[in-house]
Amino acid sequence: MDFIHLNDMEFYGYHGVFPEETKLGQRFRLTVSLAVDLKQAGETDALEHTVHYGEVYETCKSVVEGEPKKLVETVAEEVASRILSEFSLVQGIRVQLIKPDPPIPGHYKSVAIDITRGEFV
Repeated sequence: MDFIHLNDMEFYGYHGVFPEETKLGQRFRLTVSLAVDLKQAGETDALEHTVHYGEVYETCKSVVEGEPKKLVETVAEEVASRILSEFSLVQGIRVQLIKPDPPIPGHYKSVAIDITRGEFV
């Protein structure tokens, strides 16, 4: 399997359980890895045989900067679901969603979730 990676996209969203998260918002970092057969694209140099990563970026942006969710798991699931349904060449997806500044006490770099959906071999 071949992969297209969109690494460390940064968005501002209003997701979270605590009222200050949905009122003030915060940064989110998102990486998606798309499982796609890229052989024909490589042989033909034709865009229709691959996935337009600019369009994938816009889909990610619309989800993360869109309607607030309580859980980052829900945000990641929606990203995966939308990409799998909107881009027919994508056979599987890995979504890594990072919340760099969650409102919890302690010393850590970030909290993150990582989900994989579809064929990702």
